[in-house]
Amino acid sequence: METGRTDCACDRKKIRSAQEKRDLMNRLKRIEGQVRGLERMLEEDAYCPDILNQASAVNSALNSFSRTLLCSHLHTCVTEDIRAGRDEAADELMEVLRKLMR
Repeated sequence: METGRTDCACDRKKIRSAQEKRDLMNRLKRIEGQVRGLERMLEEDAYCPDILNQASAVNSALNSFSRTLLCSHLHTCVTEDIRAGRDEAADELMEVLRKLMR
């Protein structure tokens, strides 16, 4: 699988299948709609617990997006790097996990 990756982290890219990209984009568009819903609720002076429930749904959706992307990353990029002898991929993965678990 071609990853289009280079040694510089700022230049690294991941070539995704059309299906994976479409699925991830659809998730983000749903999340975007949920955030717009939060804005409308605030503009319309919705009751605080109702806004908080919607905010919780947005957080859950973002966490699900992140888990899906992380799973793909682990099964492709990390696995390919380790098989190619780039053991620093494990350190990079741990740094990503540390940031996700804040």
